[in-house]
Amino acid sequence: MKDTSESVIEKIIKSKKRIQNHGEVFTPRRIVKKMLDMPNIRDACQNLTSTFLEPAAGEGAFLVEILNRKMKMIEKNYGDELTRYENYSLLALSTLYGVELLEDNAQRCVMNMYQVYYDAYQQQAREHDGKVKNKVLDSAKLIISNNIAQGNFLTKLSSNGNPIIFSEWQPINLRKNAKTIKVQRTEFTLEEILNEEEKECGESSKHAVKIEQLDLFDSYDDEAEPKEKRLKYVPVKITEVYKEEMEEVDG
Repeated sequence: MKDTSESVIEKIIKSKKRIQNHGEVFTPRRIVKKMLDMPNIRDACQNLTSTFLEPAAGEGAFLVEILNRKMKMIEKNYGDELTRYENYSLLALSTLYGVELLEDNAQRCVMNMYQVYYDAYQQQAREHDGKVKNKVLDSAKLIISNNIAQGNFLTKLSSNGNPIIFSEWQPINLRKNAKTIKVQRTEFTLEEILNEEEKECGESSKHAVKIEQLDLFDSYDDEAEPKEKRLKYVPVKITEVYKEEMEEVDG
């Protein structure tokens, strides 16, 4: 006799109202696994730098399963040292992106992905008689929070009406036997990604500018205007991306 208790029944709907309003139906895990087992997709899940963008992420069914597969690959290929595992696992994590319309789903997706990362990292730390590092976990949180956006994929706008923005975490001079990895963060709007636009490495799409305060001895020219300074991200160790280090760029 099959166990049909609620604890083992996988929920694919939350409510009829959500179906009517948003067409929300979750993909069963067995279907997710079958889809990801298709040859080309299966190979991409085993590739360190292959990226995935889920336009209707829900609670992360596809992204969580892909992350599980990537983390197992990292353990197999880069798990000989904890430092190496930390660096490569963060790089694998940085390749997964998602857009979700509903706030509760987006939050749950973020939590589910972090839990998968944390559990795998904690297991590796135990096997290496080490400890999980706050800087690694903080970097994982930052990557996930920037890679999962709440918004409308069709309009390409976030919940606040601004363009959806994602960060590319580009590894710098990645060598086969490297133990540590440096990355440079560059921000793209979703529209720029879909249009395959190129940008200067490190460029920010937040349009963060600093107004340089005029010195009292500057020219009294009435037409003089405050100087604007753009900010760009600097190359950093992937375990330290949580610091979000930037520098001013002239022009």
